[in-house]
Amino acid sequence: MNITESITQTVYDQIANALVEDGYIILENFLPSKLTQQLYQHVSTLPKQQFKPAAIGRNNDRQLNQGIRSDQTRWLSEETPCEQTYLTVMDEYRRQLNQNLFLGLHDYEAHFAHYSAGSYYQRHTDAFKGKSNRVVTTVFYLNPEWTQNDGGELIIYQADSEDVLCRISPQFGTMVIFLSERFPHEVLAATRDRYSIAGWFRIDRQP
Repeated sequence: MNITESITQTVYDQIANALVEDGYIILENFLPSKLTQQLYQHVSTLPKQQFKPAAIGRNNDRQLNQGIRSDQTRWLSEETPCEQTYLTVMDEYRRQLNQNLFLGLHDYEAHFAHYSAGSYYQRHTDAFKGKSNRVVTTVFYLNPEWTQNDGGELIIYQADSEDVLCRISPQFGTMVIFLSERFPHEVLAATRDRYSIAGWFRIDRQP
């Protein structure tokens, strides 16, 4: 049995219902621990030159601004087995979200994010209404034995507000899923290396 076959319909329904009712969901132990461990071992041993300073904006508007974000990223591909498995699992979630919510999600893109000690990403929104093809954001954490003193929390704000909706520690195996246009969020600085996979389910929005 492969991983996608092992995921129950209840989990797919839980995610769909949460996105409708709340716009977000936090899931612990999202993947089998063996795959999560493989992803961590893989990302934590990648050559440093494979990571690039993260930019803000897209296409012609992309620019580096370390006053806003100071993490480094590397896009996932299907060339490495554990990356391919992760992308396959997320593509099945894409199919299930389309089936349950008729979102018209066209594809899924994702990158590893490495925040070295002191790195951060100031408050931002992953998509602006009607301006982006990103619809649903995912963040999967790869940080074994993370403690509260390590910092690095993801802060999600109420829509159009300064009020904090939730504060999420980047614990190993935790997945956060939320509507890209709805929630401003930020990543606080950590005291040690912090790894995650940030991804987006997208629609094929034509210019």
